[in-house]
Amino acid sequence: MQRGLLAMRYDASYAEAQAAVARPLPTVSDADVMLRVKAGDDAAFEYLVQKYRRPMVSYMYRMCHNAAAAEDLAQEVFLRVYRSRGNYEPSAKFTTWLYRIASNLAVNHARDSRHERPENTVSVDEPDQETGQVLDLRDTSLSAEETILRRERMAAIRQRVQSLPERQRTAVVMHKYQQMDYREIAQVLKLSESATKSLLFRAYETLRVQLKEFL
Repeated sequence: MQRGLLAMRYDASYAEAQAAVARPLPTVSDADVMLRVKAGDDAAFEYLVQKYRRPMVSYMYRMCHNAAAAEDLAQEVFLRVYRSRGNYEPSAKFTTWLYRIASNLAVNHARDSRHERPENTVSVDEPDQETGQVLDLRDTSLSAEETILRRERMAAIRQRVQSLPERQRTAVVMHKYQQMDYREIAQVLKLSESATKSLLFRAYETLRVQLKEFL
């Protein structure tokens, strides 16, 4: 499947993609859908793209903080999923396999672009580090000073998360922003649950110390 074709598939409505997969859809797991992709069902692939495109773009943005790069990386994830369809085996959850592909891409991109400056912006759909709620910088109930302070706080959090070691950064993004549990993260990173908990503890402790003036 060519990149241009995949881009066009992004524009298909979710309802159309959902209808393309045999009903009843709620009883079909993502792994089952991926097995249909493996068997040559492009409509099943379209369904997975529509279902996971937004989470993938969000994840890649958290990892690289560049909107254009996030879109490109998310698209590359789905291209790799499609190209690897023949080797797919449902030995783990589909999302585990998907995020493993995404994480490897994100880490490689970070290494290749380590000397580039990230976008100096805070997305209006970026969840607050403490509450997990969406931060709307356009909220007119905030004073100009409060808005500036929130921008500074979010920029500081973003910078500190980016400066974490690779595995810690990946685990934090999956845990805090993708709402993945310890078991899911452990499977993606190929760690035990206890090792994953330890990894996240160290990461959050580092962030707590570095961001104490903002918390």
